[in-house]
Amino acid sequence: MKVEWNTGLVTHLGIEFVEVTPDRVVARLTVSEKLMTVTGTVHGGTLMAFADTIGAAGTAANLVEGQNTATIESKTNFISGCRSGTIQAESKPIHKGKRTHVWETRITDDKGKLLSVTTQTQMIL
Repeated sequence: MKVEWNTGLVTHLGIEFVEVTPDRVVARLTVSEKLMTVTGTVHGGTLMAFADTIGAAGTAANLVEGQNTATIESKTNFISGCRSGTIQAESKPIHKGKRTHVWETRITDDKGKLLSVTTQTQMIL
């Protein structure tokens, strides 16, 4: 299923998709002040929203016309902070069933340091 991702939250956050396939999604995001906490690091909500978007894109790449997807569970481990640069997300499926997909998204900084790992379940509607 073809999805237009350059709208809404994707545009607001500034997510740039690099690759979207049924088995891998890669995207990047330039760190800006609007994405930071008051202490000057990328907000955890930014990382979670970025990961959720990327995992959903992976499931969407597997859908046929008429199907849709929604996140029904998401868990994020925050590993390290980031203050500037570009962050990258890579998402790969752990499980692709008829009714649900489970994706793992790893977000790193521009030096390759791991910032977070998100595991999410997408329901196929």
